Amino acid sequence: MQCNRHWNILRRAFAVVGLLSLSSAVAYGQEEGRPAPSSSRKSEKPAEVRDLIELIRDLQAQVQTLNSQLGDLRAKQLQTSEEIRALRQELDLSKAQVAPVASVSNAQPAARSSLAAPPEPKASDRIARLEENQEVTDAKVDDQYQTKIESGSKYRLRLSGMVLLNLYENRGLVDNQDFPQLAEPPQSQALFVSPGSFGGSLRQSQIKLEAFGPDLARARTSANVEFDFAGGFPNTWNGVATGLVRLRTGTMRLDWGNMSVVAGQDGLFFAPLAPTSLATLTTPALSYSGNLWAWTPQVRVEHRIRFSDTSNVELQAGILDSLTGDFPLPGNYRYPSWGEESGQPAYATRISLNYRTFGQNLALGIGGYYGRQNWGFSRIVDGWAGTTDITLPLGKLFEFTGEFYRGRAVAGLGGGIGQSVLLNGQFFSPATTFRGLDSMGGWAQLKLKPKANFEINAALGLDNPFASEIRQYQANSVYPASYSRNLTPLVDFIYQVRSDVLFSLEYRHMQTSVLDSGSNSANHINLSLGYIF
Repeated sequence: MQCNRHWNILRRAFAVVGLLSLSSAVAYGQEEGRPAPSSSRKSEKPAEVRDLIELIRDLQAQVQTLNSQLGDLRAKQLQTSEEIRALRQELDLSKAQVAPVASVSNAQPAARSSLAAPPEPKASDRIARLEENQEVTDAKVDDQYQTKIESGSKYRLRLSGMVLLNLYENRGLVDNQDFPQLAEPPQSQALFVSPGSFGGSLRQSQIKLEAFGPDLARARTSANVEFDFAGGFPNTWNGVATGLVRLRTGTMRLDWGNMSVVAGQDGLFFAPLAPTSLATLTTPALSYSGNLWAWTPQVRVEHRIRFSDTSNVELQAGILDSLTGDFPLPGNYRYPSWGEESGQPAYATRISLNYRTFGQNLALGIGGYYGRQNWGFSRIVDGWAGTTDITLPLGKLFEFTGEFYRGRAVAGLGGGIGQSVLLNGQFFSPATTFRGLDSMGGWAQLKLKPKANFEINAALGLDNPFASEIRQYQANSVYPASYSRNLTPLVDFIYQVRSDVLFSLEYRHMQTSVLDSGSNSANHINLSLGYIF
């Protein structure tokens, strides 16, 4: 395209030059046939000739420039042609080299695959990489998905809990409909005689707040508070379906590497275990059947002595509010309990050996408790308890847990079937003698976990106050009768549908013996559905 354009310019230039030359010759001939001009005409002719000469010189210069550009274009065209020939030669050479390889590939498919692409990684390696990528992605998604809770400080606050629906059926009379602990004697009044009952409840649902604060004296600080809706019922229409909010626990912690300080209201650290159950969260399963429990204000210190990464000894000691299991007086004023009347706290300690083997925890602990009680008129009763707890893995599928106690005046800890002291006369008489009721009991559980999201638990609990002591004295019990034995077996199935949805079915049989009056029995079936948030 550029060559054609330059040739057109040259042709136009030559045409202009030829036209000018012809016009000059014609003008010169005409001038020869005319008479000689005047002096003014003679002076104009050399100027016109000079202008014409300058124009011709400009056209010559343009022509030379066009010729040089045309030469450059021809040189570039030749260079391009040589490069095209060189590329064609390389392409022909490549084809000649590929032809033998193709023939070999057609003869040997295995060799063809090895030459065509590098060997693929193993399936296990690809799966491992995919799982790692998925874990990283899930963690990032979960972190972005969660809505952060704003607190009054700049530190992190976490809300958690569970919405728990319990559908239950009772056969026989029990002390409490939705989470019973013992069977009661039959009612003599026809109005209250019933072969059983059926109902539902959400009052075992829980709400928990956890706060994570700054470091203090090189210790991590944290606090938590937990509530449920089992604080009684409002005096209103259908009040049984609208349980009142109740404080369960609330603690503040200082955690160093091998030591912790805990202050607040918490469970009994010297009796830390409880059977696994979704049917009984408001009170731990097998309460008053050998399982000591209470939520009491306390301050304790924990120290861990590490022998290795898998074994350590933990020492715990603290003071507790000395509770005796009695009911508070009506109204908003708080009066001291019989344990608080003593003027001193209760004391407790525990030592445990912890060992991790095959991905499971093995633990053995022993604990002790002492609390003085003043029942008026300087009638002092010493309450005490010795405890043993064990967690023993039995292979990959089974686990055995259990807890046992021997104590005196331990109704405030859920022992003695709610019976703490014995007396030989009227309660308000200064001459009446008080003594603590001895009792012993415990529970054991066998857990089968064939899958990570499914488990079967079978447990048996027994609380046994000393019947010989009850015969000699009158028992001061929170229940209407003097009980000498409470035996409760249970079995439950817990299925975790997904990480936040739980389903459970539990059967419990309660057999409670009244002193020298036989025993009462009742059955409890509980269907539970929980949503963890």
